[in-house]
This record gives sequence, C-alpha cells and structure tokens, in this order.
Amino acid sequence: MRRFRPGPGGLTAGFARTMSSQPPAATLIPVIHTARLILRAHTPKDFLTSAALWADSHVTHFIGGRPLSEEEVWARLLRYAGHWSWMGFGYWVIEEKLTGAFVGEMGFADWKRDIEPSLQGVPELGWVLAADFHGKGFATEVVRAALAWSDRKFPGQPTMCIIHPDNGASIRVAEKCGYKETLRTMYHGHQTIVYRR
Repeated sequence: MRRFRPGPGGLTAGFARTMSSQPPAATLIPVIHTARLILRAHTPKDFLTSAALWADSHVTHFIGGRPLSEEEVWARLLRYAGHWSWMGFGYWVIEEKLTGAFVGEMGFADWKRDIEPSLQGVPELGWVLAADFHGKGFATEVVRAALAWSDRKFPGQPTMCIIHPDNGASIRVAEKCGYKETLRTMYHGHQTIVYRR
C-alpha cells in the first residue's frame, strides 16, 4: 500500500505550489479602489490574517457571538471563492492603500440561511473590520463602493443585510448607505434586524 508522504510544511510539493499561487478565479474578481482602501480577491496568503480577524471576540461579538476556529475560517474563505465562481459576486479583502494592511472583509453572499422569512435569491451584504480599524469611516467607504459596483453589475437587484439590534455602528453604516429596516426576526436564537436596499 502506498503511503502519503507530505513535503515541506506537511504538504505535497504540487499542492504546496497551488497553495502559494494566485487562485484562478481571482482574475475574475473585480478590484475596487476607494479614496483610502482597496477591495481585492482573497488569496491563500490571506488565511492567517483572516483567521486572526475572526478569532477576535471583539470583532465577532455581534457576528455569531463567538470567535471562529482556523477550520471555520478556512471553510469561510472557500465559500467566498465559491460565491465568485458560482454566483458572480462574493467577498473581498479590504486593504488599506497607505500601509497595505489587512483591514477586514466585505461583500455579497447567498448563505442559504435558515431564517424566516427567507433571504434566498437576494444577495446579502456583509462587512467585518479588524478592531484597530473601527471608527475611521472605513466600513461606510467600502459599503458605498460595493453597492456602486453591484448597481452597475446587477441593475435593479435589491440587496439585504442582517444586523444585531445592539450593533449601533453597523446599523448607522447600513442606514447611511440607503438600507431600510424591513423586519425583526430571530436567527440561531438571537434577535436580528433585516435591512433592504
């Protein structure tokens, strides 16, 4: 019986080469520039910074209520790539132009959430920023840029977002960007507000 022999770092050489290169779908993902930020495709090299973002309990307090494991973050990154490939929309890395710093992640998704009423078929906008970048207006800047992109790409298509009722900062961002509260419901045992634009 032939045994698996990992290469350097525990990966076979071919797989390691694939992991270090730009994913093929990345060429299809638009790059969006704002005054201070860049929205760009995720690459495997973003895994550790993304894992650090999602491991911060301050960041996840209103997004699921708990930090995520590296396994959960890896699955999330693969879902982002799958969205772009299958749906024509997805999530971007938010990068600061001045420093190249990883600011966070944002974009559109169809998560097939088990929520009533269903959000399926309507792209859901979401954003998450590292704690060091809160309070700088970055979320509003990237949400406006992403909405401008979606308005050009999918004219007339409504979008939704769900926000915990105690997340005042995200509520203000959504409202500044044209979202209106449509209803309040429960999602995984937590109250949430559904916004539509």
